Amino acid sequence: MSEEYKIEIVNPEKSFLIKEDVLEVVIPAFEGEMGILKDHIPIISFLKPGIIKIYSRSGEENYYVEDGIVEFKNNNLSILTSSIDNIKNMDKSKLQDLLKTAEEETMNSEISDQSKYLIDQKIDVLKSLN
Repeated sequence: MSEEYKIEIVNPEKSFLIKEDVLEVVIPAFEGEMGILKDHIPIISFLKPGIIKIYSRSGEENYYVEDGIVEFKNNNLSILTSSIDNIKNMDKSKLQDLLKTAEEETMNSEISDQSKYLIDQKIDVLKSLN
């Protein structure tokens, strides 16, 4: 019996990724890192800044996301996000720019606690990639 399922990642520009040989996906959900295997219970969750790790028959892939919505049902994982980057293709200057922008956002005195939490998450992830 196959342990594989399908993932589709969509961003505003296009359907970013479709794979049908996925064994596990680890997502940075608001509730914490969540691993999804075939036959996982149906879920809908929000993404926080972090790394999506995709393990498939064709290898491992890692993507940086800042936000999004995840739905898993009937062995189909759908991820809708406004921003996604393949970590292999991210250069140091882009990482530095994202980190600088995030650090500047934390200086805003009118920032909400939720926004501060998300920006701190983003900074931690970007520093780990650097």
